[in-house]
Amino acid sequence: MSRSTDLIHHAYQPPAEFEAPQVGVFKASTVIFPNVAAMRTREWMDKSAYTYGLHGTPTTFTLEERLATLEGGTHCLLTPSGLAAIAHVDFALLKTGDEVLIPDNAYAPNKSLAEGELAQFGITHQVYDALDVNDLAARITPRTRLVWLEAAGSVTMEFPDLVALVQLCKARGVLCALDNTWGAGLAFNAFDLMPEQGAQGQPSLGVDLTIHALTKYPSGGGDVLMGSIVTRSDELARVLKLSHMRLGTGVGANDAEAVLRSLPSLPLRYKAQDTAARTLAAWCASQPAFSQVLHPALPSSPGHAHWQQLCVTPQEPDGLAAGIFSAVMDERFTSQQVDAFCDALQLFKIGYSWGGPMSLVMPYNMASSRVRSVSHMQRGRVVRFCIGLENVIDLQNDIARALKVAHL
Repeated sequence: MSRSTDLIHHAYQPPAEFEAPQVGVFKASTVIFPNVAAMRTREWMDKSAYTYGLHGTPTTFTLEERLATLEGGTHCLLTPSGLAAIAHVDFALLKTGDEVLIPDNAYAPNKSLAEGELAQFGITHQVYDALDVNDLAARITPRTRLVWLEAAGSVTMEFPDLVALVQLCKARGVLCALDNTWGAGLAFNAFDLMPEQGAQGQPSLGVDLTIHALTKYPSGGGDVLMGSIVTRSDELARVLKLSHMRLGTGVGANDAEAVLRSLPSLPLRYKAQDTAARTLAAWCASQPAFSQVLHPALPSSPGHAHWQQLCVTPQEPDGLAAGIFSAVMDERFTSQQVDAFCDALQLFKIGYSWGGPMSLVMPYNMASSRVRSVSHMQRGRVVRFCIGLENVIDLQNDIARALKVAHL
């Protein structure tokens, strides 16, 4: 045979006995079958074999299994982003005539998706108060097929009574999905919200599925876009996987490898950023420029008792929380002054997302992103701080200096 053919069909195969700390990066669209019989009998849905790159490789299967373990589930699917995970759940589980309920403090694109594409498909939605179980109960109708949950709430950081909300969904026979990006699979187990109940031999109480923006803490570098869907239900997993196959939402092998490389340090990074965020949140609460500081671990923050219920355990007596907090600027300050404060920060960079090594800041006008008024919040512009891995004293000095520069 010619050399050009030999380059493609070379006979050499490397030995199989190779093991290293990091999982190999397997890139493939085409997967080679040894024979036609194997092609016709291989099954990818249970991860027992490979059929096509989009359906899984050793790299993506390994990441899915590790993420399922992290979140306390048994099945995992990867998506190109956290928002893609939300969209996949909606598109796979909802049909024309159905209704989905979304908390008012949810990740804003979740609501935008409902207002846009879901509405175009004849799927309606309602927004409920995450801190009021009775409000959710009043909004569930025979058409309700899915309830979204979020803990803590986006930007305003309210921590809901997840136990009561999930119990309500179970009693009404409605599926519930949790955006678990904040908890990262570490702060609490979304599939086992009452471990003491399981210890007594009773069925565990948990959500039906979670989505996770792996873009944030699992990636840890601010350089990967990816999401995941995790469930304990075999039937839900089957429905989601078949929809996943039909929609063709795969992820790149190099991105999967990057997340796999970061996963072992996830607990260390999460805890370090949690500690730094609490230090800064407490300091900000003492500054007159801030009328309110929102962080679930602060006793004054909405839903603090619910955070304690889930996140404070014998293993974590101080509880765990993401390295994020928001501060309400005193209402006497104009939006221009708040923007000037953010611009004056040097270590905090202006940018969306969180969970990476660099601290970020973002000003918000909550009136434009909430359906109803937020009575438990002080009036004023909200600034969200997402803490990275810098020295906490340096970050505190940066905030103090920016306050002076902006004359706040």
